[in-house]
Amino acid sequence: MPARWGTVAAYAAVAAANQLLWLTYAPITTDVARHFDVSEAAVGWLSQVFPLLYVILAIPAGLALDRRFRAALLAGAWLTAFGGAVRLGSDTFAAALAGQIVIAIAQPLILNAVTKVAVTSLPTRSLAQGISLGSAGIFAGTALALPLGPLLGDAESLTPLLVVDLVVAVAAAVWLTAAMARRGETAAARVGAGGERAAAGGEGAAAWAGGASAPARSEAAAAGEGAAAAPAFAGRAELRRVWADRAVRRLAGVAFLGFGVFVAVTTWLQALLEPAGVSDETAGWLLGAMVLAGVVGSAVLPAPLARRGKERAFLRVAAVVAAAGCGFLAIAPGAAFLAVVPLGVVLLGSLPVILELTERRSTSSAATALIWLAGNAGGIVVAVLVQLTQNTPAAAFSLLAVTAALVLTVA
Repeated sequence: MPARWGTVAAYAAVAAANQLLWLTYAPITTDVARHFDVSEAAVGWLSQVFPLLYVILAIPAGLALDRRFRAALLAGAWLTAFGGAVRLGSDTFAAALAGQIVIAIAQPLILNAVTKVAVTSLPTRSLAQGISLGSAGIFAGTALALPLGPLLGDAESLTPLLVVDLVVAVAAAVWLTAAMARRGETAAARVGAGGERAAAGGEGAAAWAGGASAPARSEAAAAGEGAAAAPAFAGRAELRRVWADRAVRRLAGVAFLGFGVFVAVTTWLQALLEPAGVSDETAGWLLGAMVLAGVVGSAVLPAPLARRGKERAFLRVAAVVAAAGCGFLAIAPGAAFLAVVPLGVVLLGSLPVILELTERRSTSSAATALIWLAGNAGGIVVAVLVQLTQNTPAAAFSLLAVTAALVLTVA
């Protein structure tokens, strides 16, 4: 199968646009509250609605991608653009919330497609790099949102910020639509590519699982054949098959813990560093540095790790580095700059590794959806636990260190 890197790049742009619009208001919460004359807690819902809807929609979106991949993915791209337009329709909090809800509905359709885009666009040898590029696009949108909000938006006017967001979303959707129209692949060819990849990856993923049985490996290898035999997956049966795989369950556990730590750190870093005399502006730069380091890590690490079969070792190293980084923050929060960059590299760099390992076990988008669902659920749970201890930063960072160390029990 010829490589179609343009399709992967277009997907990365759409994923970045979705993340950019998700976090439009987060870096300027106080200004947004003044602009709409609402509380900062209300503004928080403009971002918090995303993980909540993701938990509800992750699995249905994964099944929709398995049934009508191109249509479902493009629906996610254009829903993102439509949500951006809704936000510009009226300068009210209600319009902002409505637009965010539309964009949040699109998010699982986009994020759950990261592995399938690579599978249907690239040969097996390039799969890990393709997943890395798609994941880096996701995190790049996050990194772009952090400085763009303060640069273009304030309490007086949010219009310039919303216009730029909309232009980015529309351009990305147009690019992906054109790229997928040029592919000219039939559904059978796409399924065949997935089946070939599942067969090739079965042995490596079984070893990661700690010795999966031969029937389990055969089931993973036959996934593409099963999809070819039926025009639409039976949702419950597909979910049972995915969940029955011990390796996928362990990967979901890693995502729950690791992504939970990342979400909690990004949510509470400023509040936890404030007692140590770290200013809001400095905390913002630290957070930006962490995400930017994660973008680099997710782009460059997974492919060489996959070639050398070092994925499991990397996840263990990532757990140790993350635990040590959070432990360091508990002891010396004033020197946070020494910890945040390594945290970004290992926490965000781990996600495409987890997704690539998951794709080896199952070519179904339901498996990818399960990983994202676990990660978002972990983000909610760990962030809430940290919130309960935020008045004692040392305890909060220690909790995060323990959570990161727990990855060693499942990786």
